[in-house]
Amino acid sequence: MLPEKIIYISLVITLVAYFFYFKDILLGNTKPNLVSWFLWMLGPFLGVFFQIKAGAGLSVIPVFIAGFGPLLVVIFTVFRKNAYWKLNILDLFCGIFSILALVLYVVTHNLALSIIFAILSDFWAFIPTYIKGWKFPETETASVYLSGIFNNILGLLIIKNWSFTIYSFGVYLIIANIIMVYFLYRKKIFKQL
Repeated sequence: MLPEKIIYISLVITLVAYFFYFKDILLGNTKPNLVSWFLWMLGPFLGVFFQIKAGAGLSVIPVFIAGFGPLLVVIFTVFRKNAYWKLNILDLFCGIFSILALVLYVVTHNLALSIIFAILSDFWAFIPTYIKGWKFPETETASVYLSGIFNNILGLLIIKNWSFTIYSFGVYLIIANIIMVYFLYRKKIFKQL
């Protein structure tokens, strides 16, 4: 286990990753799906609340960052014309299921079940961006997903109380971000093989 204060490294890494993401939005290379990014903001913020309630310490910082970064992306892209991906029926469908999972997350009085609903909400929010990343990888910037992997691994390394409610969201975010990075780089990887 690493000292808790090492988690502050994740703040620096996230700021650098979002700098590249915002730069690519300005250049027109990255077009975020606002359904995904809006919901990615909500779920982690609620997750932090419940993790703190469960006794988590600084290990919640990567999950907080997982919500704060998307908040900035939403604010940034809303004020930039044509900076976001056009929404379709699937996006709205996934958004509705994500919000439903968030509602169940909030009203559930079982902490472990609440975290499961938070993960489901985040996963439903990921689907539109997964599809966009698979079909049009050039419309995304991998920096935020790579930092999500690193930050959550770092968060796991400082956990003192290994309970499902504390480690589960971080583990999920590592897996979800690895999948996204694979989607973004798969053509380049297999082209070289």
